[in-house]
Amino acid sequence: FWASTATAARAGPTAAVPPQVAVDVGHTLAEPGAISARGRSEFEFNRELAGLLVPALRARDVTVREVNFSGAIGSLAERPEQARGSDFFVSVHHDSINQEFLEFWDWDGEEMSYTTLKRGFGIFVSRRNPDLAGSLRCASAIGALLRRAGFAPSTWHARKHQPADAENGVWYYDNLVVLYRTTLPAVLFEAGVIKHREEELELLDPERQARMADALAMGTAACLKVRGKSARE
Repeated sequence: FWASTATAARAGPTAAVPPQVAVDVGHTLAEPGAISARGRSEFEFNRELAGLLVPALRARDVTVREVNFSGAIGSLAERPEQARGSDFFVSVHHDSINQEFLEFWDWDGEEMSYTTLKRGFGIFVSRRNPDLAGSLRCASAIGALLRRAGFAPSTWHARKHQPADAENGVWYYDNLVVLYRTTLPAVLFEAGVIKHREEELELLDPERQARMADALAMGTAACLKVRGKSARE
């Protein structure tokens, strides 16, 4: 699965090149996604967390391909295309809520919207992905490690999505382009709800961000090591 002929010839029959993960920053500078309860764009949240995930993965002997860190990617389909050749794809996002569930408050002299109804992380997989089993295995591993680290999955997604592993915050979202227009197992990760005023502040906390990135990296690396071992046996 990961071992190349050249590497194996130099280092012996059990040698394997490290797995590679494509880390995608959701949204763009031109289309920055949701706006938080205090006016910060989702893209900024996404890039900040993805920037912590990259070194956390590398610390676990996983190589990383960075996708859309500049915020200038051309299309949704281009994201998985740039990930081609990697072993796993994770698109980093932060969540919002439908307009009808929003309330309003004054923040720094400006009317901003917020919610008290929805908070917590969510992980999405697509049944249209060419490796659904691999996607599910890694999604569940990530969710389990996040829960072990003290993070809680959102139950709100049950209103719209079928559960894949609800206990670990994994849901089916079949028509996400970044999940089905790819050749590799993939997940879309929603770190939390930036429209929730208290959770927004938590999501901005550097120590918490680092813990979340570490749990994400740990779950991903563990899944890929199991996957690599199975492929070599």
